[in-house]
Amino acid sequence: MKHARVVHRLRRRLRLLAPALEKQPERCYILEILLRKHGAVKHVKCVPQIGSVTIYFAPEEVPLGGDPVALPEERLLAVVDAVIGNIAVARAPTPENAPAPPEVVDGPTQECNAAIEGMTCASCALLIEMSLQRDPRIDAAAVNFAAATVSVKGRLSREALFDSVKGLGYEARPMDTLAQRRLLVEREKARLEEARRRLLHSALLTAPVMVSGMLMHRSPALRLLELALSSAVLFGPGREIFRKAWALAQRREANMDTLIAMGAGAAYLYSLPGALRPHHHVYFESAAAIVAFVLGGRYMEERAKGKASEAIRKLIELQPDMAIRVTADGDETVAIDQVAVGDRLRVRPGDKLPADGVVEDGGSSVDESMLTGESLPVAKGAGDAVVGGTLNGNGAFILRVTAVGGDSTLAGIVKLVDHAQGSKLPVQKLADRISARFVPAVAGIGGLTLAGWLLAGHPPARALSHAVAVLLIACPCALGLATPTAIMVGTGQAARRGIYIRKGEALETAATLDTLVFDKTGTITEGKPTVTDFLAVAGTDEARILALVAGAELHSEHFLARAITTWCRARAVSPAPTLEFEAVPGRGLRARTDDGAILIGNALLLEAAGIDFRAQQEQAQAWAEQGKTPVFVAVDGAVAALFAVADQARSGARAAIALLHRLGLKTVMATGDLDAVANHVAREVGIDRVIARASPADKLELVRRLQAEGHRVGMIGDGINDAPALAAADVGFAIGSGADIALESADITLVGGDIARVAGGIELSRQTMRVVRQNLFWALGYNVVAIPVAAAGRLNPMIAAAAMAMSSVSVVANSLRLQRR
Repeated sequence: MKHARVVHRLRRRLRLLAPALEKQPERCYILEILLRKHGAVKHVKCVPQIGSVTIYFAPEEVPLGGDPVALPEERLLAVVDAVIGNIAVARAPTPENAPAPPEVVDGPTQECNAAIEGMTCASCALLIEMSLQRDPRIDAAAVNFAAATVSVKGRLSREALFDSVKGLGYEARPMDTLAQRRLLVEREKARLEEARRRLLHSALLTAPVMVSGMLMHRSPALRLLELALSSAVLFGPGREIFRKAWALAQRREANMDTLIAMGAGAAYLYSLPGALRPHHHVYFESAAAIVAFVLGGRYMEERAKGKASEAIRKLIELQPDMAIRVTADGDETVAIDQVAVGDRLRVRPGDKLPADGVVEDGGSSVDESMLTGESLPVAKGAGDAVVGGTLNGNGAFILRVTAVGGDSTLAGIVKLVDHAQGSKLPVQKLADRISARFVPAVAGIGGLTLAGWLLAGHPPARALSHAVAVLLIACPCALGLATPTAIMVGTGQAARRGIYIRKGEALETAATLDTLVFDKTGTITEGKPTVTDFLAVAGTDEARILALVAGAELHSEHFLARAITTWCRARAVSPAPTLEFEAVPGRGLRARTDDGAILIGNALLLEAAGIDFRAQQEQAQAWAEQGKTPVFVAVDGAVAALFAVADQARSGARAAIALLHRLGLKTVMATGDLDAVANHVAREVGIDRVIARASPADKLELVRRLQAEGHRVGMIGDGINDAPALAAADVGFAIGSGADIALESADITLVGGDIARVAGGIELSRQTMRVVRQNLFWALGYNVVAIPVAAAGRLNPMIAAAAMAMSSVSVVANSLRLQRR
């Protein structure tokens, strides 16, 4: 073979590698279509990333009754080689007047996101996506039709991305800051109003045309009236359809506008001679009605899509437009875009906080329900952090701004929800592959329908009517909307409940989880441990020991460290200066001061250091059986003191675990604590299985072992010590505060610490995937049934246009049911 080589061979299957197909999805699509035309080829699968082609075929059969279309492997390879060769050389030379392809520039890969205006169907989104993927500067591109956004990773500037999109006939808009997002919302409202106006105008003009057409008259005056009114519909409210179809035709591309323009245009052009010839049949009413029904469907679709994105729109509207800046000359009201880091802003009772910051003067209670989902306001005083977009209570205060624009917490939430809504699920890939070939296939079926009816001896008018019905009944939009609309509504509903989903894939995977692994401290428990007991070893200097402990624990962010620091501060212990500090994950810490070396942690830390703690073991065990965590303190190689720290289980933990069990999930708790402490907490909340004395590496190994056993594993932790296990799990759930919504190691962040939201998130995930499957079934089933019915002549073109419009609306409406759950 000249153009490929065989890398794997079975009796009925061949796998080839063809350099000409590598990273060429269009060539792969063409090869698949051509090979499947051969009767002996049963199935073809291409992987463009590596130029791989797998062919399933019927080999030459010797037995009687063998496959009449079977062929020897040698002939098949010759055919494949010839086809690949033709595809490879069919690359047209660049015309002299064509722009040169962009050069690949070196530099860091960056991600660009933008809103796209002008998309009317899923084929538009696919056209933009495939065109961008051909750009050598772009590593990955994803266009979401439902959200009207594009996400690109590569080595090109934002301006270059905007130019590329504009070259395809669409408009790209920035969406980095909340102010820019607010402008997009306003433009969205304007587009909806424009769609409503076009629908109204087309309906008013179409109504008399349809009434006149139903009269079956032959009046020249009425026909001229029909011509005038239908022309006003097609080239007035419907002119955008024809403009886009023509622009795409010049680029040798097609989308849903192409089918509509072909259908309505054919009906209109066929009818033109009939305006002056009474015996010539006319379809002016069909041409006008097609455009009117399509515009009506698009208006309803836009309204439904607006409801689907309602959650993110409400997040954007949380930020106020104006802020009161405190200056040396007094207060001044400024636009939110003029606020900078370091500015002092006045917040009055009942105001929405304009930006993230720290309370500098005054105090109040702040409603943070938009972040945490908790309805109870949180008291804020001097030094406390506050988040822009939250609602101030009855107090007043001055805050110093710490983050603005795209760096704010609210902007981070919006980006997170955006990213999740823009993600393409694995289940959507089938729909994308079908949509890529849909428009050309339907155009071909329409042509065959026209030819078939003409060859059967039917009048041209009837043949044209049936062909137009085929063009109009087909709807790739329903396929394109099936998954993204459900994801938009599902992620929006999750955000309202304080569940922030980083990737849309996590929403799909969460529906399949069967095992959940929990961290203990800060996850099952409240994460607010307190010291209940302290025991100094006889003969030690208690004041010196506490000073060393206080100095060392100041450098640690662990829950237990904060509890001991708080306890020391309450006793006015002066921390000793620390020269060296090292956190030992899952065990404790090491530190060195001028007054000696100190270890603080669990028994494993002391064992590793070779320190004898048998004398304190009995007391430590007694505390552990009471659910208290023993913390050893060793100074200069000897045990000096022992703390007991208790952390209460979260109030709703038992009910949350019970709900997870009702959903059919198994629960495991992995903790670095002692067996006795871990088992005490597990019995209290109803956990199935306990893994104690687990380091971060042990938790990671546990997740991998469960996955190797065939389980789909979710990990719930605090996102810090549990980061490796969170990243390795099929879905990582991080318990965080409002400022933690962007935890990198987690797929899903649960704000506010309520682990009942894990169950809520999994339940919502299952509901969302159920809706996705319903949408895909309807969209595929509709086209599979409707196109043959139209080709058989059982549908009027007007009814076909109405059915096509309603198919998209029905998919979006089904997705909106998630808002009621």
